[in-house]
Amino acid sequence: MSAAGRQTLDQRRAAHAWARVDELDPKLVDGIDRKLGGEYARQAKRLPVRTLTSGLGHALAFLQAKSKDGDANSRLVEDLSDWVLDRRNLPARPADARDLVEAITKGDAVFLQLATDEALAYLQWLTRFAEARFGNEEGDE
Repeated sequence: MSAAGRQTLDQRRAAHAWARVDELDPKLVDGIDRKLGGEYARQAKRLPVRTLTSGLGHALAFLQAKSKDGDANSRLVEDLSDWVLDRRNLPARPADARDLVEAITKGDAVFLQLATDEALAYLQWLTRFAEARFGNEEGDE
């Protein structure tokens, strides 16, 4: 049995989130500045509230509307899509969906609820790791 097979779901969430945040660290990857990491941390922190207020689809569509290729918003949508769609492979997932927004629009209510729950659970880890790595410039705890 592999190490991943012995990990809890929460440990797998944490490992994926840590890897994504770690990729943004300017000490580890040339050419990525601290500004990208800070913006990523801010947007990750805001995403759960946006999701609970407006729904996961609206929250992700907002990020996509504000994103440019490779910026914090687009990276956050990509990272969340990768976890929820590819790593978790939730039941009722539309087979032909390329990203999480498309899966939400093509999926049923069961998929939307499962995806929302999983995204919120994943964002707990992602937010904390991003804050730990890039600081909390807003002064919130």
